[in-house]
Amino acid sequence: MTLIFNNAHNSFDEVVFVLMRATGCDLEEASIEAWEAHHYGKAPVHFASQDECASVALVISSIGVETEVRKEWED
Repeated sequence: MTLIFNNAHNSFDEVVFVLMRATGCDLEEASIEAWEAHHYGKAPVHFASQDECASVALVISSIGVETEVRKEWED
């Protein structure tokens, strides 16, 4: 999965739009994920193969949002 982390550098709208671009989600889903990151410090934003999650993380991190790709569940 791909996680994003809240920061003080990007606007809420910037994060929403990069999530839509990176994951293909709609405005409502991207807004919910951005809200979660803002209020909880981090949010899962994409669930797929490791390669796909890494590609998503690369797009999101291009605007300065910290990302992490990791397993959804620990073995």
